[in-house]
Amino acid sequence: MRIAVVADHNGVAFKSRVISALREAGHSVDDRGVATDEVVDYPVLCFDACEQVVDGRADRAIVIGGTGSGESMVCNKIAGIRAIVCQQEMVARISRQNNDSNVLVLGAKVISADLGIEIIDVWLRTDFTGGRHAERLAQMVAVERGERLTRTD
Repeated sequence: MRIAVVADHNGVAFKSRVISALREAGHSVDDRGVATDEVVDYPVLCFDACEQVVDGRADRAIVIGGTGSGESMVCNKIAGIRAIVCQQEMVARISRQNNDSNVLVLGAKVISADLGIEIIDVWLRTDFTGGRHAERLAQMVAVERGERLTRTD
């Protein structure tokens, strides 16, 4: 799988561990930076990694920040991106099965790199189940296009 990986200044060491694990597992990794702990603005980094997915240059992206919350907010503003900030394997699994997430956001100040690698493994191995979730995904895409959804209850 082709995976774009990016980290801000909070996640440089974490990113290095993640990239090594991904390459060992046989994935093609595009390291989108950064390489130092000099403070950078994460929105630009998020946009860059997500753009790789939207343009088809990467199958998925992994974004690493301090907590991941701001990064996930930025990523989810980009059309075609379904980002999940994740601190547990179960959440990673469900984000793939039910929501076909294509960007995984991790917080280097919140979880260890070891746990991050376990979460990534689950996230990469889990497929979208489709079925009833496909209709929900279509509704997400409609919202992304600016369409209004109407309650039916």
